[in-house]
Amino acid sequence: QVQLVESGGGLVQAGGSLRLSCVLSGTPVKIFSVNLMAWYRQRPGMQRELVASINNGGRATVEDSVKGRYSISRDIDKNAIYLQINNAKPEDTAMYYCKAPTVWGRGTQVTVSS
Repeated sequence: QVQLVESGGGLVQAGGSLRLSCVLSGTPVKIFSVNLMAWYRQRPGMQRELVASINNGGRATVEDSVKGRYSISRDIDKNAIYLQINNAKPEDTAMYYCKAPTVWGRGTQVTVSS
């Protein structure tokens, strides 16, 4: 069964950092052959929104709303992608989801205290 499993969420103080991980498992498919993998977040009371993506060539894109604080990367050997959050702000509090074209992870909660 194809799965995306996120980890790394938790409670962090404003100004702190977190690195979220997402591992693709249950398939022989490697992330470098997946057209696009992405991180989304869903803040309380809001719609899910894209924050960063990385394509099969390794090209990373970060949305303007979080640019300069968020970065996305991948480890092909671990079949994983990562989301680095720096200088965390209370408005970053959200459930963070990893997505491949047809699969969503279950999410990992990030809470930023002021």
